Amino acid sequence: MTGNVFYFDWEVRLMEALQAALPAPVMSFVSELSLFGETLLMVVILGFLYWCWDKKAARYIGLTLLTACVWNPMIKNVFLRRRPYFDNEGIRLFRLVEKDADMYDIAAQGFSFPSGHSTCAATVYGSLFARFRKRWLGILAFVTPLLVGFSRVAVGAHYPTDVIFGWALGAAVIFIVSFLWRKIENQKVLYAILVASCIPGFFYCTSDDFYTCFGLLAGFAVATVFEEKYVNFKNTRQPVRMFLRVLGGGAIYLGLNVVLKLPFSEAFLDSGTLAAHLVRSGRYFIVIFVVIALYPLLFDRFFVKER
Repeated sequence: MTGNVFYFDWEVRLMEALQAALPAPVMSFVSELSLFGETLLMVVILGFLYWCWDKKAARYIGLTLLTACVWNPMIKNVFLRRRPYFDNEGIRLFRLVEKDADMYDIAAQGFSFPSGHSTCAATVYGSLFARFRKRWLGILAFVTPLLVGFSRVAVGAHYPTDVIFGWALGAAVIFIVSFLWRKIENQKVLYAILVASCIPGFFYCTSDDFYTCFGLLAGFAVATVFEEKYVNFKNTRQPVRMFLRVLGGGAIYLGLNVVLKLPFSEAFLDSGTLAAHLVRSGRYFIVIFVVIALYPLLFDRFFVKER
């Protein structure tokens, strides 16, 4: 897997100038801004909303985010754009996408266009504002994707056009999912449409991120339907219970990600075969189903029931 090389000269010049102008301590700080578009923080935000604050809002925001997270690698695997540091000696990489993989492993690090971090940031903070319509969320929805996008360019992970199209994709997904959410009353039909829109990716996507996100989206769809019918837990606004719910859910999410790898060899998981990709999707399907549908069954047993 080699990918394609295409960029504008101004993009390379801009990235080289940024990296030359930013001192090491500043670059370290700028690199950390990428966290606001990374998976772990998205899990914390959605977990807090879903387990604690507003379950219905979390379903909308989670569906929007996960749809964007699948459509992004579907587009990436069409353009197959190599990351900037692959082909420009003047651009250094300061932040890996997958820290445990080789920086030149395209399957693990993913393609460049459009930026996944920028797409996720635009989607999650934009959908938060679309749902709650608070002024401070509007500011957050504008500023945070800008900071994330700047970070991705400065650290050498993305060209500026990757970031711009990432923002555009996030905005488009918010519009599409919001429209469907209003027009389709049956949530099962809505979920089926969005999951089905991602199935073509199985015929051409070769990067790990597609199979990860497809498993999360499909698992989320099944889990929310299951939870609504068989569990139907209540949200809580009490600080201790909120903390315990988020802490427990995060531990299960991270722990299952480790446990479900154990039956397979590292060589198999990194092989890039269809079987390995299907296992990856299956793993993440199970993880999200457990934390969304099954974990809330523990709330009334181990936490005081809400009155």
